[in-house]
Amino acid sequence: MALVTDAGTPGISDPGFLLVRECIRNGVDVECLPGATAFVPALVNSGLPCDRFLFEGFLPVKKGRKTRLEALAEADCTIVLYESTHRILKALEELALFFGPDRPASISRELTKVFEETVRGSLPELLKYYKDHPVKGEFVIIIGGKNP
Repeated sequence: MALVTDAGTPGISDPGFLLVRECIRNGVDVECLPGATAFVPALVNSGLPCDRFLFEGFLPVKKGRKTRLEALAEADCTIVLYESTHRILKALEELALFFGPDRPASISRELTKVFEETVRGSLPELLKYYKDHPVKGEFVIIIGGKNP
């Protein structure tokens, strides 16, 4: 099955994420052909709402990090973060602390490369996964918005 459009990437600002979410629920693998950025296919592959999202990029390494995490935890839309191999575990620990144990999330790594993977679950589940499966690569973290 394929979802193809001539109006940009399916799943961004349209209900295509509903199809991706149903595929994930039913065990159907999802692969997104990317454009020039990693966050778009990661966002589409997450199965989280794509109609509104906040692209944060990399979190501050030191100054302002706690304040930024507190603010992001209150966002009611999907959040997109980048993270490095060297800081992924620390980032997931902090995200689980600030966002809580039940926030849905997805991590895509090494998109369009041989070792591409997308792992979905709660933030504590993702932390455990990457503690048990240390890997290298470029990480895109997608986090569901706070439910009102």
